[in-house]
Amino acid sequence: MHTQSVESPPRPPAERRTARWAGALALGSALLLALVAVRWHPLMTLDGDVADTTHRWAVDSSGVTHTFRILTDWVWDPWTMRILTFAVAIWLVWRRAARWTAGWLVATCLLATVAQQTLKAVVDRPRPVWPDPVDSAHYSAFPSGHAMTATVVCGLLLWLLHHYGAGRALWRTAVAVAVVSVAGVGLTRVWLGVHWATDVVGGWLLGALVVVLAVGAHMRRPG
Repeated sequence: MHTQSVESPPRPPAERRTARWAGALALGSALLLALVAVRWHPLMTLDGDVADTTHRWAVDSSGVTHTFRILTDWVWDPWTMRILTFAVAIWLVWRRAARWTAGWLVATCLLATVAQQTLKAVVDRPRPVWPDPVDSAHYSAFPSGHAMTATVVCGLLLWLLHHYGAGRALWRTAVAVAVVSVAGVGLTRVWLGVHWATDVVGGWLLGALVVVLAVGAHMRRPG
């Protein structure tokens, strides 16, 4: 009598891709976090060089700096992003059939905020200090809350548009707005001298990791 081994069914291609992306982003995030935490000299030197250069530009280009302050304080501020998230969640609840997705969206953004603030407290990285600052910010530097929040919100909303079959014109517009927002908010934080470049990169990596994990959890939901 032959006994057959029961093997688990292979994971769908989308789930395998999600797992690979999650692994790569987790590895990149952990490596950068470790290097920042131990204050690895070559990385700190690079951060300092970038900060010195961009701060000099910010002081010399007051018009650009003023525009960047408006963008970072109002358009791409984490609270603006959270309000957008809650507005989309309300719309999903109004659809009735998407209430679970609305809860998933809000919960993901809240968990990302908790993770971000926890990492800031653990790493406790000082922000750049200038004799002639063009802007100010408080609390620890790593990771950038603006960069991470923008990445999480834009990433989740893009996935929702794809999930619900957005038209080509809307999809392309949303992708363009998301790319400009995520890249732009990182640029403004470094330009205004309130973050090191690696704070922004860390925010992007961690934000992307949150998005990939959240999408994977959504795809695994039964039914």
